[in-house]
Amino acid sequence: MVSSSDPAVMENSLSSPNGSEKSPPSKELLTSNTASTLCISSRSESVWTNTSRSKWDIYHKPIIVMSVGAAVFLFGTVITTLSCFEFENKAVYKMCGPAFLSMGLMLLVCGLVWIPIIRKKQKQRQKSQFLQSLKSFFFNR
Repeated sequence: MVSSSDPAVMENSLSSPNGSEKSPPSKELLTSNTASTLCISSRSESVWTNTSRSKWDIYHKPIIVMSVGAAVFLFGTVITTLSCFEFENKAVYKMCGPAFLSMGLMLLVCGLVWIPIIRKKQKQRQKSQFLQSLKSFFFNR
């Protein structure tokens, strides 16, 4: 087996300076439609498009996280209060109750912190779009 540090392999893998040899298909350069592909496959398409999004589209993730957090927190509260009563599995309730309380509280706080972050991003995006429009107004004259 030939290692990749072998000069003959390295020389063959590089294309000639005049471009007469073609590189292997796996190392071909990206085509010119890369920008449009990036635009389509982007995670945040709102950066590429100027369409306005509804409040639900903007805030649905933190709302879901807060709802799940509140539900888990309430479940932990119920489990913790059950440990105060006489049951067979009192030790299990004492272990699981605080764990659910802490996980629920963590999700609830994460959702609550996420909302101001989204608002700040929205303001920055509006400022950026305003500055871009000003720049295009002055430089396209």
